[in-house]
Amino acid sequence: MTGLLAHICRHPVKSIGYEELEGALLEQGRALPHDRHWAIAHEAAETIEGWAPKMNFVRGVAGPELMAIRAQLSRGHLTLHHPRQGDITLCPDTEGARLIDWIRPLWPEGRPAPARVVHVPGQALSDVPEPYVAVLNLASNRALSARMGQDLSIHRWRGNLWLEGLEPWQEFDLIGQRLKLGEAVLRIVRPITRCKATMANPETGAVDADTLGALRAGYGHQDFGTYALVEQGGSISLGDRVEVL
Repeated sequence: MTGLLAHICRHPVKSIGYEELEGALLEQGRALPHDRHWAIAHEAAETIEGWAPKMNFVRGVAGPELMAIRAQLSRGHLTLHHPRQGDITLCPDTEGARLIDWIRPLWPEGRPAPARVVHVPGQALSDVPEPYVAVLNLASNRALSARMGQDLSIHRWRGNLWLEGLEPWQEFDLIGQRLKLGEAVLRIVRPITRCKATMANPETGAVDADTLGALRAGYGHQDFGTYALVEQGGSISLGDRVEVL
């Protein structure tokens, strides 16, 4: 199997914005650089000193409008855009209060309120403690879109690396195998089980697609995409060949 690396995406703040990149430098045993680098803990969260379960954080599953935020990170400064909130540029490490004030109108009343920006050095604040990179298949997204009769943006899935040239759902056959992408080598570890955040449109923040129901009805599960570990670091770029070793 050979394919191409079609998209590289990161999410500097957990559930608060997505960003497309032209390239990245992967490190052995680490997540995609600056992916889920920060998160916003709510007022009911436990004390966070390392990785913490996702229920401690502001997330798109509870506030679907957050899914429509776009991000751009440059030299420690983060620019966010939302169709209703407009733009803001700030440094999350020193201007966390501004970030919280900006997202507060997008967070539903009745939920524990956004309280503080969290960063744990060396730890991506993703849904799982392992330093995974999320590897997804464009053909699978097209197949599910066709089944549902609507075009599904790749940003519903909050993946990191999107591959072109695979058969639909072939990514699940790659579990346990190693892939060469550019200079890096990744081992596909397991599927990603999805939540209701994927039902929100990343252009509008509106819940408009029963992605979970379509996965269950069509395939008998709620899995979409795979988790991978970086076994050999190196640079990757859009258009890199992808090969199974």
